[in-house]
Amino acid sequence: MSATPEDPRAEQPESGFLGRPLPRRRFLALTTAGAASLSLARIPAGFGAESPAPDPQGAGGCKVSLVVNGHTHELWIDGRSPLLDVLRDGLMLTGAKKGCDHGQCGACTVLLEGRRVNSCLVLAQSCAGDRITTIEGLGTPEALHPMQAAFLRHDGFQCGYCTPGQICSAVGCVLEGHAREPEQVGEFMSGNLCRCGAYPNIRAAVLEAAEATASLPKP
Repeated sequence: MSATPEDPRAEQPESGFLGRPLPRRRFLALTTAGAASLSLARIPAGFGAESPAPDPQGAGGCKVSLVVNGHTHELWIDGRSPLLDVLRDGLMLTGAKKGCDHGQCGACTVLLEGRRVNSCLVLAQSCAGDRITTIEGLGTPEALHPMQAAFLRHDGFQCGYCTPGQICSAVGCVLEGHAREPEQVGEFMSGNLCRCGAYPNIRAAVLEAAEATASLPKP
């Protein structure tokens, strides 16, 4: 006959896995460790000061050649890395913004072979050899792209966080032939959200710059 613990704070056996007794402290330790493992699993590997670069010989590492804004970059990346993370953390091109990270806000929009894409949803390794144009590659402070200049003239931004994605998307919208009237621009730019509500000014800027943008070489 087992003795009853005198100290009420002593460990009491609990029903464990497969019906085996599991001490309370052991149970708490296991569940805490499991929760920590799940949290760490959500952290993307490959970039950042706290995580080492992917091992080229490792299971997830791969070499990729990216053509960004006319320059070719040979990079070792984690094969799971989205294009957005490689642009921002690997190449330090921070114009494309990390917004929702689910392809719903458009803040990360860049041009891929002249097509607008949400770079948070595109694997970087799938873009090998393709032309990638970010907001940094559209124009310079001394020679603005017509769309950039039109956004300035029409105050097509307020906080500016979504503006790089808006401008890249606007260029893509023009190249698709979807910038003929305000309603059409509103429809085909609806994937780019502006929390400041600058939509009327954005539409005006896109319509004004449409002809000049269409006459330029495809980015």
